[in-house]
Amino acid sequence: MLPLKEKDKPIIQKLLSAGCCARCVLRFCCVSVQAAYQQPQQETLKELKAFIVDAAHSKVQDSTDINNSHDATGSETSEDPPSKKAKLDSSESSAQTDAAAAADEDDDDADDEDVRLKREELRVCVVCFGVLQDFSDTVQVMKIAETVKMQGYEFSTLTLSVSLPAQLYVREHSCWLHVKNEIRQKVMVLDKSDVIQVKEAFKWIIQGLVAKELGGVAVVTKSMFEVSMAFTHPETESDCHFLRTACPDCFTSTKNKQSVFTRMSVVKALEKISDAKFLRHYPCPPKQPTSRCISRDVQCLHMSVFVAGRYNKFCRSLPQTPWVIDGERRMESSVEELIATPILSAFRADGFNFSSSGREDVDVRTLGNGRPFALELLNPHRSRLSKVEMKQLQETINTSSDKIRVRDLQIVSREAMSRMKEGEEEKTKSYTALVWTQRPIQRDDIAFIDDIKDLTLNQKTPLRVLHRRALAIRQRVIHNMNTRFLDSHHFYLGLKTQAGTYIKEFVHGDFGRTKPNLCQLLKTDTDIVELDVESVDVDWPPAVPE
Repeated sequence: MLPLKEKDKPIIQKLLSAGCCARCVLRFCCVSVQAAYQQPQQETLKELKAFIVDAAHSKVQDSTDINNSHDATGSETSEDPPSKKAKLDSSESSAQTDAAAAADEDDDDADDEDVRLKREELRVCVVCFGVLQDFSDTVQVMKIAETVKMQGYEFSTLTLSVSLPAQLYVREHSCWLHVKNEIRQKVMVLDKSDVIQVKEAFKWIIQGLVAKELGGVAVVTKSMFEVSMAFTHPETESDCHFLRTACPDCFTSTKNKQSVFTRMSVVKALEKISDAKFLRHYPCPPKQPTSRCISRDVQCLHMSVFVAGRYNKFCRSLPQTPWVIDGERRMESSVEELIATPILSAFRADGFNFSSSGREDVDVRTLGNGRPFALELLNPHRSRLSKVEMKQLQETINTSSDKIRVRDLQIVSREAMSRMKEGEEEKTKSYTALVWTQRPIQRDDIAFIDDIKDLTLNQKTPLRVLHRRALAIRQRVIHNMNTRFLDSHHFYLGLKTQAGTYIKEFVHGDFGRTKPNLCQLLKTDTDIVELDVESVDVDWPPAVPE
């Protein structure tokens, strides 16, 4: 039995007459029992019809009872009642005739009713365009399950996502206005928001079937793995057009979207437009569509997985990311590619985004504990690796090249990524630079540098990065320095600096764009021969025991 009430009867009658399918009728009656939507739609339609007929029969019965009571009163005052025997004979004969006629009539009525029900069942719903009629059966379920199985994802739960034509919301609004007066007359404390959404009803119908077909996997509200279905209905695309004229501020043209009539913009316009204005532009109830909606391909998407670690770079001819100038690749590989290629393969991802706590130039080595990095793996078909598998993956990366080495490889959350980005500007970094001086120097000439503490620099955006960074003057601090004399024109300079300090520009001055600089301190031209990153003081990601 459907969980319907007496107050629902006029609403059911109006919606069925308007061309709504049985399940859409349940939605407008705010039926929230999932089982009601899961039973075959023909059974639901029969129950709705019977529910209305019962109401009509009750009214007829009440009228008949009143007439019978009048007849009984009249017979009591009759002067010449018929004989008892004649009355019995007449009753028996009449009863036999009526029974035979009723039996024939019932058979004809049953046949006619089945035909009527079949005809109504085949009629396209004026609201859902058949989504709750034709696309919530085993055929659609099999289509979903086969797509998921074929694409080879590993997952423990999934969520179903449904995209509906924007004009469906226009039609739903029209039907709501069609029954709104009935609801007011029955003093129902209901609003349009109480109506069960098509998406929700659709999921209630198929999610159990999908779960069963995929071996009992849980279909949940939120999951890393999403299976999406999209429906379109070209025949009624113009249904939304009047809203752009009526509520122009709700629709803005964008380059990336094919149509301005998105679900969000249409819903926003429907919330804004008055009932009277809506009814002047759009029929209530909506016109009967002649075609069902079209089901697009089922799409599968796994949310991004994040893999983090620290890398060392031992080569002075290896860029951090692919080095392409004017469409031409300058070097055969990069840190990014050497790390990402094995990880991409292990997780069977479609792509990746590489990020790190700062970056080194192509001719700079990264030593010590290495530089923190993270890979966002896009649409990975595999989302989890055991600790042993992660160790094996790390070893695969390390043996693939002698130019780099990674450590502390692990899966992290999206939220944890912020720790790495904080370190780019807030933490300190240590460097060792081999410096050349134009004027010959002695050991004592550079000794004073060891005593300099918290030297503030004003660094105008370096010429070498001006093509990719905005022109600005940035203040950076060198916390301390130490020197190691090598020969009359060379010495090693150790620095501990604020993250984001341009070391090369501090050494050679960048044509005076960095002040103060080492040239000014030593009163001679200086240049940098080699530079190594000794440490990036970011306590992330956590160390993984060997």
